[in-house]
Amino acid sequence: LPPQTWTNSINRTNKMALLAWAKETCTDLVQINGQRRYGGPPPGWVGDPPPSGTEVFIGKLPQDMYENVLIPLFQSVGRLYEFRLMMTFSGLNRGFAYAKYSSRRGAKEAIAAFNNFEVREGCAIVVCKSTEKCELSVDGLARSVSQGELEALLRRVTAGLHSVTLCASPCRKRAQLAVLKYSSHQAAAMAKKTLMEGNLSLRGMEMRVAWLNPDLKQKLQLCKEKPSSSQVQGGKILEGPKQVPLSLVLRNVLDLLNTLCQKQHLGTPLFLTKCVQANPNGWLRFWCCVVIPGCPVPFSGFTWVQQDGPGRSGHEEAKIAAALQILRVLGES
Repeated sequence: LPPQTWTNSINRTNKMALLAWAKETCTDLVQINGQRRYGGPPPGWVGDPPPSGTEVFIGKLPQDMYENVLIPLFQSVGRLYEFRLMMTFSGLNRGFAYAKYSSRRGAKEAIAAFNNFEVREGCAIVVCKSTEKCELSVDGLARSVSQGELEALLRRVTAGLHSVTLCASPCRKRAQLAVLKYSSHQAAAMAKKTLMEGNLSLRGMEMRVAWLNPDLKQKLQLCKEKPSSSQVQGGKILEGPKQVPLSLVLRNVLDLLNTLCQKQHLGTPLFLTKCVQANPNGWLRFWCCVVIPGCPVPFSGFTWVQQDGPGRSGHEEAKIAAALQILRVLGES
């Protein structure tokens, strides 16, 4: 049989019952990336999504059981915001699902009512609080991989990416570790699945993907509190300015970048800088974005700088760091 005919023939009776129920109740189910979802938000929902602690994990489900049975069951103890059933290629479920309630009380009621509940004779399910983790760690990245390059790849293959942070790997020599923060547990879980199943690599090195371990997170936080004069971000490395007269450096570096851009008919660079962190020891962390009209994407990243003197804001120093990096990328420094 052709693959589609074969998969349609599996559990046909229950699939037909699901379709009839969805039509009768006007329930929209959307299947994407190995899961089928109801709600998120449901019809008539007004306001923000529910807070953390409102989602439950449902395990040990019979694989031929679908939303026409599960949604009414879990709605019986509280209003559902979202229900996600993990699916296989054949159309059977993968044995687990997630139900997100409109309140924490609904989640508690579901755990009390349905943990060890027999959905069929001899089929007791597991219902417990979902750990709504939103951060992944990606270890083993080559030192030459930039924050911008990694972020561009991740945005192409995953959804809901909130931020990317690169640092030296505490576990592997001459490698980097990235912390990926996603907008929700669902987005992070789907990203983890995509990255692990896709066997993605950058610069020939395989990425090792896992949930961010709390101990590792604490270790990285301690490292973050000790800023150095350079951070791996943006292009390759955005470096802090060398301690030479600012006016000379600024004029030389920016003139060199402008001349190079004119030679290559790229247009005049536009600098955007924003201070995002100030430490008591005088170090400032800047986000920098440089738009060059002839380049397809902007150069962006983060850098640590020190103020050149009293009354200086650090923006000039950040421009120097960004310009130096772009000159390195373009092979001119």
